[in-house]
Amino acid sequence: MNSQFCVALEHNYTPEDTISLYDIVKKARDNGHDIAAVNIVNPKYSRALKDINEIGPFKKDDIVVQTTGWAKYIIGKISEFLDFDSTDDTIRVNSELILKQEISWAGHLGLTALLFPTLPKQLINYSRCLNNCISSVPYAQIIIRIPLEIPDIWDRWNSLRNLCGHNSRIKIALELPGDLPEGESLARWFAEPIASVIVPKKIFLTNKNGYPVLSKRHQELVRKLFRQTNQFIISGIFGESLEKNGLPSYQQYLRHLFRTQVQPSEIEKLALDYEDYLQTPLQPLMDNLESMTYEVFEQDPVKYIQYEEAIYRALLDRMDFKKDEPLVVMVVGAGRGPIVERALRASERANRKIKLYAIEKNPNAFITLKQKKEVWGDKVTIVFTDMRYWDAPEKADILVSELLGSFGDNELSPECLDGAQKLLNPDTGISIPSDYTSYITPISSTSLYNSVSSYKDVMHFETSYVVKFNKVCEISEPKPIWSFQHPNWNIETNPSSVKFNLHNDRYNFVEFTIPENMTIHGIGGYFEATLYKDVIISINPPTHSEGMFSWFPLFFPLKIPMYAKKNSKVVAHFWRLHDTKKVWYEWCVVPVTTNDEEPIPQDVGSASSIHNPGGRSHWIGL
Repeated sequence: MNSQFCVALEHNYTPEDTISLYDIVKKARDNGHDIAAVNIVNPKYSRALKDINEIGPFKKDDIVVQTTGWAKYIIGKISEFLDFDSTDDTIRVNSELILKQEISWAGHLGLTALLFPTLPKQLINYSRCLNNCISSVPYAQIIIRIPLEIPDIWDRWNSLRNLCGHNSRIKIALELPGDLPEGESLARWFAEPIASVIVPKKIFLTNKNGYPVLSKRHQELVRKLFRQTNQFIISGIFGESLEKNGLPSYQQYLRHLFRTQVQPSEIEKLALDYEDYLQTPLQPLMDNLESMTYEVFEQDPVKYIQYEEAIYRALLDRMDFKKDEPLVVMVVGAGRGPIVERALRASERANRKIKLYAIEKNPNAFITLKQKKEVWGDKVTIVFTDMRYWDAPEKADILVSELLGSFGDNELSPECLDGAQKLLNPDTGISIPSDYTSYITPISSTSLYNSVSSYKDVMHFETSYVVKFNKVCEISEPKPIWSFQHPNWNIETNPSSVKFNLHNDRYNFVEFTIPENMTIHGIGGYFEATLYKDVIISINPPTHSEGMFSWFPLFFPLKIPMYAKKNSKVVAHFWRLHDTKKVWYEWCVVPVTTNDEEPIPQDVGSASSIHNPGGRSHWIGL
């Protein structure tokens, strides 16, 4: 959530205007606005479009922004009169010359933001001109005005960013209409690089006290947009005859909405720094986690409550089993002991004695376990070993593990629990968790794509990332791709067998219908786990465990973004594969056409490549 909120006042210069930049900025700031959006060049300079001899160094009255003195208080507006696809060669050529001249002047003055007019219908030549010009202002944001009231405006925007090679410097100013689009047509904009939001005077209502307000639906949208940008531009009020309280009332209202938005909890604040930030998934089997990593996870207010409840329910179901002796509970991968403590609480709640083992291979975490042993006393036996290779003195009645990753199996819970399964009583033993399912959905996110693209190599496009999604549109409700169950007694346990670990390989594909014209930048990955009976933990959006933050979703990028039309279908293919040293994922997305009489033909010519073949770029070490 943005802590600094900026409101700009837009001024639309006319050829007859004589007001100075000083007076524009002063009026904006005197009335509570932080900055002004103002034309760089006076519209009367349009005369130069028709006469090549008119294009030369600017005359004093040709330009509005004449000095650097007010540069930090303005957004420079590029001229709207330019026509890059005119049938008149002079106008078309002069449009490009004038654009270069304006941008060069903006760079000379050190302007940090340039607001470009609404995209024309014909974009090819416009895009080329834009591409050729923006390198001359490397420190300025390039912001394209996007009025949502234009029906095909997303398609125009999508064409522009494709023609400009997904240039990360090109962003948008989303101009809100009176009638807001519905559903996915609106949601897809949250995946785009919104630098500013333009709020026109015409969409405001007047309340009973005479002050400008927004409709409830507009309020809801604006509050969501606060998470995308901290800059709003009010247009259409400069120089107008205004309602009660005049010019300041519009910015005051927006600031009121910003101040009164629901504030994140202390727990939620921990996650804000991770929004749209790419993190390589943890590998706790291969690597020893750091203390701070344990510390963050241990603050989760939901996960450990659910684990305690699962253990408690399992103990209640075993009240009549082995009545005269304690049940053996083993926590494998105990870390610094949060689930061990929850197991002790569950035992007290159920009034059922247990014999508790805590098994951990991380020597540093084991030190913390030994320190806690001073509090636990003889209630807990701690064991320093890899769970897969421990020769236990007795069998467990309940085997508890916390080995799940954002995709369920991506931290090798299946392989770890296969090895630890020998610790469990084969007849009556309970595994917590008992199963987990991986889910996927196509993702649109310019922000995430640009972040991966900035590395400029294939390897990063073939890596999955843990991400707290923010500037993302999940194109469809996630669908299951595969599951794992524990215990699983029908496995090959001989490491020398060619079938060893084959049961943990997976291949599946899922079809999705695209609700609106969209660009697919990758696949989102989630999991849902059954700890015991109806006790679950989930990051799958429809069943998300509210308040749980131990896991963010996974993002599987596509090297080349895929355009998908409304009501078209795509199929996401996923593989989980292994060799003797590692496990890895491969993935691709394929557009399809449907035919009621024939199988679904796959249009391989427009499919993405298969990412990460053989685990060449990213893998999880066994």
